[in-house]
Amino acid sequence: MGKRRRYGQTGGSPWPRPRVIFVVMTVLSDRSIKEELALGRIRIEPLWEDAIQPASIDLHLDRVFRIFRVTRRPYVDVREDASDLTERVVIEPEEPFIVQPGSFVLAGTVEHITLPHDIVARVDGKSSLGRLGLLVHATAGYVDPGFSGRLTLELSNQSQMPIALYYGMKIAQISFYRLSTPVERPYGSPGLGSKYQGQDEPTPSRAYQDFR
Repeated sequence: MGKRRRYGQTGGSPWPRPRVIFVVMTVLSDRSIKEELALGRIRIEPLWEDAIQPASIDLHLDRVFRIFRVTRRPYVDVREDASDLTERVVIEPEEPFIVQPGSFVLAGTVEHITLPHDIVARVDGKSSLGRLGLLVHATAGYVDPGFSGRLTLELSNQSQMPIALYYGMKIAQISFYRLSTPVERPYGSPGLGSKYQGQDEPTPSRAYQDFR
């Protein structure tokens, strides 16, 4: 009986080797971020002078929140509009907003952000806040090329003590990645189903629109 060869060994295989193409997305440095801002390709308004970090930009907490309230619904049905599950709350400039242990709150950024068609962004929490138990997003850390609007943050307190937050404080940071090519259909394009383009404050889930 002849010796069996493994795929990839000398002598060949009945299947061709797959062609592997490596595409590396480049993280923009502070120098590249400033260049993109100067060209108007990345737009962040307002922009604090000390907000630009080595490879990211600090984002600040807005005054508007959406808190989840008690409802008579037995469960959340993702096929139905659930905007009535949250209540809009606006704090005064010097008033603390308290995030209770185990709670989940929608918040927003002061900054309005616009991305070009060949740059994608990622939002992460500040390390100092993470060490207190505050998470700034559950799954919405990805910002598509072409997005324009304020960002909705998904705050949760994983500690055993309430955390006081304040309007205008540094709450998150956004980093930028250059794509291999500009996208064919940027976020907000007709027919793409971009549910949060142009949002100006924390926006409740619109998952129900996927079932239309």
